[in-house]
Amino acid sequence: MKISILGSTGSIGRQAVEVIQKMSGFFEVVSLCGGDNIEVIKEQIKLLNPQNVCVKTEENALKLQKEFPKINVLFGDNGLIEVASDKTNDRILVSVSGKTGLKPTLAAIENGIDVALANKETLVMAGDIVMKRAQEKGVKILPVDSEHGAIHQCLLERKEVEKLIITASGGPFRNKTVDDIKNATVEETLHHPRWNMGKKITIDSATLMNKGLEVIEAHHLFNMPYDKIQVVVHPQSIVHSAVEYVDGSVIAQLGFPSMHIPIQYTLTYPHRFEGIETRSFDFVKAGRLDFEEPDLEKFPCLKLAFEAGKQGGTLPVVMNAANEEAVYLFLNKKISLWQIYEITRKFMSEHNNIISPSLEEILETDKIVRSEVKKMFV
Repeated sequence: MKISILGSTGSIGRQAVEVIQKMSGFFEVVSLCGGDNIEVIKEQIKLLNPQNVCVKTEENALKLQKEFPKINVLFGDNGLIEVASDKTNDRILVSVSGKTGLKPTLAAIENGIDVALANKETLVMAGDIVMKRAQEKGVKILPVDSEHGAIHQCLLERKEVEKLIITASGGPFRNKTVDDIKNATVEETLHHPRWNMGKKITIDSATLMNKGLEVIEAHHLFNMPYDKIQVVVHPQSIVHSAVEYVDGSVIAQLGFPSMHIPIQYTLTYPHRFEGIETRSFDFVKAGRLDFEEPDLEKFPCLKLAFEAGKQGGTLPVVMNAANEEAVYLFLNKKISLWQIYEITRKFMSEHNNIISPSLEEILETDKIVRSEVKKMFV
């Protein structure tokens, strides 16, 4: 299978490279796209010998081109779109962060290339547009998130589904108070009890905004109304998600908390092979499995996401942009963790929602909100 990785130097991208190495001979890597972590992408080039490489800046592109003269080196958003448009690919893994994933995903769809999607913002911002176009072009959108990958595996017949159940570990503050959360440091927030992820998604997991984004994703991926999507806190992260059917039967997908498994599932679908994390699951050693309702007083970002999703239009765009910029402000120690929620709520409450927006209106709304959030803390 011929594939390209957008975001190869990030957490998901690096694990995807490990999966590809493990399954030597099954994959041919056409292109690798990273940010500006040049040393990592150099090592990946040596391991996978891609035809094309894309980095963030022209300066770094020139450096790589000099060192690897036989490889076509691209840069910036246009480079990502060019890679995603290459019909040589059978599948594109989109694991870049933030709004950067939207245009390359649409480019892949327009060119009839299946997408393994690890970028939440693509569907949060433009889920209606993306899924409609994918259906029109006959393109598969395969979810990389462990939760959505679990639902994908559990779905037998969609018309018989009663409810989707998305699990959440609860993050580092599950057993903390609101005051603890308000006074949390960056270092405490980045200390996730179960998953090793990038900084932005780890902060979102701590506020449960990440789970809210996943709810909106699930709505678009599986065409499920919001009142039939439930979030359940499950600290062990063994049950990755479940589907309840109209007869009361529940089918859940279980496994060790490792992203190698869902990454491999989406890259090799519809086939299954032995992989990095292949081992017999031991129910006895797993021990007890706990489940509880999320506390919306402690984690109000989850409530905001449900509200944004239900109203639709450009409100999810506003929520996503305000939250993302606020997360970066928190990581730079300019605001508190709780202010991420307050800033997001403020911009959502002040927004004049556009129903059924065009792609141009979505991108313009995103641009305006990000600019306004940054202006607040110049």
